[in-house]
Amino acid sequence: MAGLGAKTVDGSPVSVSGAPVNAGEGLESEDKPLQSAWTFWLDKAIPGTTMAEYKDNLKEIYTVETILGFWSVYNNIPKASEIQIKYSYHLMRDGRPPLWEESANQKGGTWRLKCRKSDTERVWKEVVVAAIGEQFDDCVADGDEVCGVTVSIRDRDDLIQIWNVDASLAPESKILQKVHDLLPDVNFAAQFYKPHQAHHAYNRH
Repeated sequence: MAGLGAKTVDGSPVSVSGAPVNAGEGLESEDKPLQSAWTFWLDKAIPGTTMAEYKDNLKEIYTVETILGFWSVYNNIPKASEIQIKYSYHLMRDGRPPLWEESANQKGGTWRLKCRKSDTERVWKEVVVAAIGEQFDDCVADGDEVCGVTVSIRDRDDLIQIWNVDASLAPESKILQKVHDLLPDVNFAAQFYKPHQAHHAYNRH
């Protein structure tokens, strides 16, 4: 099995391990193009690094353009619950890197939800499926857009982030309500919104 709409960094088809492609809940088994291409990234949080050092440590995994392409990658990389502490998975729209300072991102921010480790894998799956299925479209203000999702593995509670492009429009969103609708039995330890430019480590260009 190869390809299925998934591409490596150099554009060649993804070779997967032969595990069956699972269409997953809420998505059809018939292959269909996604509204946007989405790219998986992996990074490790290292305190005190510069933006250039962080960028060097950031690993682009695969770009997916179809439903089955997404599942061929998602089912054949380590689960969020299996990656080490301090590592993060990102799924970003249209090839944008998960960097606050990038021009496409710098006016935005993230909704942040802390969840118990026993809930991390299920929350991450629901959030990425909602993102690629454009289920957040009706939850953001006109002119805004969800452009990425992140799961960060930490010592205690893990962190889920949902990225948007315009922090000034975040108060008009219903993103958190959508997450609770998708996961009604999950109790998050904390939830809040943070503009990228509010981070103390933000480096303006």
